[in-house]
Amino acid sequence: MRLVRSTLYAAGMAVEQKEVRWLSEPEMAAWRSYIVATMRLRQRLHRELSERHDVTLADYEVLVCLSLQSDNRMRMTELASMLGSTKSRLSHQMVRLEAEGLIRRTRDPADKRGVVAEMTGRGAELLDGAAPTHVEGVREHLIDLLSPEEHQVLGRAFDRVLKHLSEIDGLPRLPPVTS
Repeated sequence: MRLVRSTLYAAGMAVEQKEVRWLSEPEMAAWRSYIVATMRLRQRLHRELSERHDVTLADYEVLVCLSLQSDNRMRMTELASMLGSTKSRLSHQMVRLEAEGLIRRTRDPADKRGVVAEMTGRGAELLDGAAPTHVEGVREHLIDLLSPEEHQVLGRAFDRVLKHLSEIDGLPRLPPVTS
């Protein structure tokens, strides 16, 4: 199904509408499977972390990002970018994490206008305890369901998507993981 190029008149202005490339049935099936499976996978991983360690998946991901830095610290703007979050949403999340003693925020010594988030010892302990649960969940609900060839295809495909989105959004991207 195609929508031909047309002109719409909105608020007295002519707006050109370009042709829409509708998804084919196999493309729609792939898209819907991806969307629903991703949502349900994240819900499952969240539930497992919450029930066993009293930490949300979103908070766990913050701790993981901080742990990837040699000093467990990262500028808030970089952290928001890495998490695919807004600075405002991340700031609200960090208030909670700071109140729980899992992170602390300080002024960036290199740029006094910036803020740095740092994982505390308590945050590192929580991460160390929760990581095996998370990895077991990722393995059980995704990795072990796929063949080694599918791991490679999935990795290449989503590295391409990430590269594309990083380029059009002007964001830094993580280097691809190579095997």
